[in-house]
Amino acid sequence: MRALLVAFILAGGWACGKDAAAPAAAPPPKPVDVLVLAPSELRETGEYLGSLLSRGSVTVLPQVAGYVRKIAVKPGQDVATGDVLAEIDAREENAALTSAAAQAQSASTMLRLAKQTLSRTEELHRQGVVSDQELEQRRADVASAQAVVRAAGAQVSQRKVAVSNHVIRAAVPGQVGEVAVRIGDYVTASTPLTTIGSSNALELSVSIPAARARGLAADAPIEVLAEDGGVLVASHVFYVATEAEPRTQLVEVKAAIDNTVGLRPQELVRARVVYEVSQALQVPLLAIVRQSGQAFVFAVVDKDGGLVVERRPIELATLSGSGYVVTKGLVAGDRIAVSSLQALRDGAAITIQGKP
Repeated sequence: MRALLVAFILAGGWACGKDAAAPAAAPPPKPVDVLVLAPSELRETGEYLGSLLSRGSVTVLPQVAGYVRKIAVKPGQDVATGDVLAEIDAREENAALTSAAAQAQSASTMLRLAKQTLSRTEELHRQGVVSDQELEQRRADVASAQAVVRAAGAQVSQRKVAVSNHVIRAAVPGQVGEVAVRIGDYVTASTPLTTIGSSNALELSVSIPAARARGLAADAPIEVLAEDGGVLVASHVFYVATEAEPRTQLVEVKAAIDNTVGLRPQELVRARVVYEVSQALQVPLLAIVRQSGQAFVFAVVDKDGGLVVERRPIELATLSGSGYVVTKGLVAGDRIAVSSLQALRDGAAITIQGKP
């Protein structure tokens, strides 16, 4: 009995030793997200502080001197071309217009009388009662009266223009700015009354370094940025200054902005100038592993009928909005792992989750 027990124990111990020496099972393939590399757009840009100006903004000045009699608008009011903004006292001009109109009426009466006299003189001349000399005199009287009528009419037109100049109207459509005068103020032709600005069409002005302006295309893309870096409005440069500002050595560039996002004249904005657009291989930041200053990616390759990752060193250039530009180590069409990088090792088996 004791011999059987000893034999059983020995047999069990041998079996246990045999199991311990068996190799461990390989871990299952790791599911990872995979990116297939392809050339993508690379933009060389610069961000600057820009200012907005209204392309339809005007300063309203009176054409005559006098006392302000009426103000017809308020700050912030929208006006159309021709709307009345203010009126200046025009009593003297109205009186002169009335006098000129009376003179024109008198001249018309004298012309009518001269024509009637000429008509009678011509009839008498046919009857032989009036001499040729008197007939010519009456014709000269009509011509003189016609000249007086024309002069009186011109005087009336001139007086009407003078009266209309006392009514200040909007030259462009837009929004009224601050009204700088009050009723009763005395103004001259150089006194600013108000401003009218249109916020729909704005002009973006940006100053860039002279070295960057040398190769800037006349229609280079330019963008107005939001606080989070998103693009508010995109446009193109239409003007590059031919001279640099002497003190700052900056060159002014301008772009027309179609304002549909509520921007305002005189506002300072973030502007991004796009200097060059090209194609390059770009690797996202989350796909890069660094060790001792060297950058690596896990390239996905076929091996023995399955997929494994290969730890591959790469060389990087500039950092763009999509990641780093790769200059060496990868080519278009290569596949790289972009998830679970901490769990991957060189030669580890993987499976692709989702569509690569």
